[in-house]
Amino acid sequence: MTVPDSRSGQNTNPSAEAGLLARMALAMTAWTERWVPDAFVFALLATLVVIVAGVAFTPSSLPQVIDAWGRGFWELIPFTLQMALIIITGYVLATSQPVGRVIRRLAGWPTTPRNAVALVAFFAMASSWFNWGFSLIFSAVLAREIARRVEGVDYRALAAASFLGLGSIWAQGLSGSAALQMATPGALQPQIREIVANHGMVPGGLIPFSHTIFLWQSLLSVVVEIAVVTTVMWLVTPPAGRGKTARDLGITLGQAEIEPPVAIVKPTPGQWLEHSPILNWLIVLLGGTYLVRYFMQAGEPLSAINLNIVNLTFLLLGFLLHKTPARLMHAVQGATPAVWGVILQFPFYAGIAGIITSTHLSQRIAHAFVGISTAQTFPAIVATYSAVLGVFVPSGGSKWVVEAPYVMAAAHELKVHLGWVVASYDLGEALANLVQPFWMLPILGLFQLRARDVMGYTFVVFLVLVPVVLLLVTILGATLPYPL
Repeated sequence: MTVPDSRSGQNTNPSAEAGLLARMALAMTAWTERWVPDAFVFALLATLVVIVAGVAFTPSSLPQVIDAWGRGFWELIPFTLQMALIIITGYVLATSQPVGRVIRRLAGWPTTPRNAVALVAFFAMASSWFNWGFSLIFSAVLAREIARRVEGVDYRALAAASFLGLGSIWAQGLSGSAALQMATPGALQPQIREIVANHGMVPGGLIPFSHTIFLWQSLLSVVVEIAVVTTVMWLVTPPAGRGKTARDLGITLGQAEIEPPVAIVKPTPGQWLEHSPILNWLIVLLGGTYLVRYFMQAGEPLSAINLNIVNLTFLLLGFLLHKTPARLMHAVQGATPAVWGVILQFPFYAGIAGIITSTHLSQRIAHAFVGISTAQTFPAIVATYSAVLGVFVPSGGSKWVVEAPYVMAAAHELKVHLGWVVASYDLGEALANLVQPFWMLPILGLFQLRARDVMGYTFVVFLVLVPVVLLLVTILGATLPYPL
């Protein structure tokens, strides 16, 4: 007996075997499809919640809270552009022909829905360690290519899997905002550096990558998370006939995102420049020379990595791999729909951060956490607090500016390894992305889905990953000395 699917009219096979986690994910997805609003609504609701909390739990009046919101609204414009460029440069790189060949080869590996989703999840997490923007787009393009090839694979599970780098690994990698800020002079206010320095105990208040993302404890936590999340996604993927393919959802996959623009047979002189590699080579030579000189002049190259350098590096790689200005422009044009959510929503989260900072609401919350902490439990408290606050301010970099002063001061007081506090913050920060749909926006546009379509899967991963993260930060933190 077959049962018609209420959304697509497809006949699904109820006798197809689905494990406990797969049934849980399908049930959760059905619930989120009905009840979860668009990501922008989260930003608006979070704004109202924080305004009420600012009035209720701080001495600030409602007009003062509103003023703090207005002052903060445009404070993250430079950071917003940096985030948009991470997405654009990641898309440009992921849709180049050389990377496209890699994607097509990888897409030919899986033959079953479970293997397909697990493969996307693995590469999403592994690539996010190097750059979360590249991971986001690379994984989405890979997932859509696999959806064209693997019959019966749940399209929503593929989309969720492509996002899991931002839900687990990204903040512990080379583009992790907090680690970059701690390692980059001028990235934080002098007052924060003084707190971290603690009367010269940590020179300059700088914490290099060797004491954050390159700790063996951090690298081990990355390996554990990749193994756990890949396994979970393999288990939650429904078999063919139980999930919904792109066709079932009424989505036409069309041609691959990695197709180049049509070549011009008889170009004009202006068009010849657009389709010639000469200008691209010169720009790569110019930018490459600058990067070499930049790192040669840096006292510690790892500490010299920051958001601008990461964006410039990926943009230059895009110039190199796309070969001509025409192909590069074609790729950037394809990337721009993926950044509209960042541009629209970031000011609202900046306003939320303004309220939290100006009213000292964050300090009241943090002091409550610190009051119940010991040296052993503090990393887990930091991770938990980071995840909770991340639901309201889904930006690892701007949120660290809010948290760093009192979190690092508490770390000195409790004698906890400062670099591991940053790592614990990062582990918690990534968890928030599994239940806060903001960073799903860039790829949801590519998939033609809504956040509600994929959050059933990400929420199951969240439930499994939370205890794993808390155990990791507690057990591994005990192996590190104070202060570094």
